[in-house]
Amino acid sequence: MGKSGTVTVTREAGESIAERLSLIDDLYYPRKVQSSAAADPSYRKSLLLDLLSRDAAVFLERYGSKLSLVELDEFDLLKDDYEINWHLNRLRSVVSPTEEEKKSKCVKVKNRRLAYMDKLIMDGHYFSEDSMREREPYLHHEYVGKFQDLSGRSMARPGERWSETLMRRSEEAILVEKIRGEQQRLGVAQSDWIGNEPEMQEEVEEEEEEEEEEEEEENESNPKVGEGVTEKRGDDMKVGLSSRSQQIFQNEETELAMSDRMEQFTHIMQQKFLSGADSGHLDYLKIDEDETLDDHWTKVATQDAEDKYFDDV
Repeated sequence: MGKSGTVTVTREAGESIAERLSLIDDLYYPRKVQSSAAADPSYRKSLLLDLLSRDAAVFLERYGSKLSLVELDEFDLLKDDYEINWHLNRLRSVVSPTEEEKKSKCVKVKNRRLAYMDKLIMDGHYFSEDSMREREPYLHHEYVGKFQDLSGRSMARPGERWSETLMRRSEEAILVEKIRGEQQRLGVAQSDWIGNEPEMQEEVEEEEEEEEEEEEEENESNPKVGEGVTEKRGDDMKVGLSSRSQQIFQNEETELAMSDRMEQFTHIMQQKFLSGADSGHLDYLKIDEDETLDDHWTKVATQDAEDKYFDDV
């Protein structure tokens, strides 16, 4: 007679379930019998049958996730017991969820990932620029990196040991190689490959120097160029002040543009996390099954209610 009453699963069903479960090597057993259970399958079967006859609810709690739908049906004789019925409904919703249960689970998973993402943002590391760049070097380069000074990433940082600087330079070289490899794969023009920027800058500077030399030669060959030098100096001062103002404006515009690019890149990385594409860096199963993350939304709802109350007062 089991804890749930005189009714229990049939002997034949119990034998079949216990026999199958006893052959699973990594099945959980109480610590005090683990060594004995590991050595003898027949002993494991006897332990399972004993628990099934004594307390079917605990049996379902401990081993229910290993049972098939057909095996779960064998416990319907006990579903008048509230605890057993609760376990059966929960297990069936996992094995064969209804459309409503699927929708509910999707919402729950989405909310738990959002809550976990908030924790990662508060932590400040996972969604830092360096961390995101390490996970997606090419994407970072397209949105942010190609507008930055690459040489600055190899410079020693305040308080950094020389060995740490060397290690960071080595890691940087690996990231640059990954970006270049992706550029080659996508057919990006060689002139736009990462690392070719200094060469392109030198070419631009050489072209500018050649243009300046050509202008000087033209001025020397033109006798009227020397006239109005005094007036030109005054004009140059006005132009200089205007140029400085323009430079300040351009710097502000550049900072705003970089901030906007960084915001776009961060948004993409956050959406990537929420969609489940970061499985190489995080355990989504652990996140999606973490019931403690539901507390986050309880606190948010409470805070929203309090804010609304005080707004209405």
